[in-house]
Amino acid sequence: MFVRLAEQHRQFVHDLVMNLQALATVLEKRGYLASCYTCGGQMNSASFMVSLGNNHLIRFLVSDYGITWTEMRDDRELMKLEGAEAIAQLQDLANLIKYQIQPSEGHPQVNNLVLT
Repeated sequence: MFVRLAEQHRQFVHDLVMNLQALATVLEKRGYLASCYTCGGQMNSASFMVSLGNNHLIRFLVSDYGITWTEMRDDRELMKLEGAEAIAQLQDLANLIKYQIQPSEGHPQVNNLVLT
């Protein structure tokens, strides 16, 4: 049973990393400063970052050790979520992109956005 659960977890992390890479690509094409770095070719961890403008930064980390969402403004941590809550917040960000909220005048920014 534990071997099966470990394999399911590895597959989950792999899928999440692939989706983060795709999200970073879409964000970049929409004019946001975004990146997704992985370590090695096994896709078992990633660091995803996006700037929403006005010193508003989102960092999403995923690895075998956990999943975290950190939102910062002016180098101060506004919110830190882990696990399922972090993934739900990532879905909110993806929904913003899905509904094509665009950055304004060359400065990536989502006006009056409070991601909760």
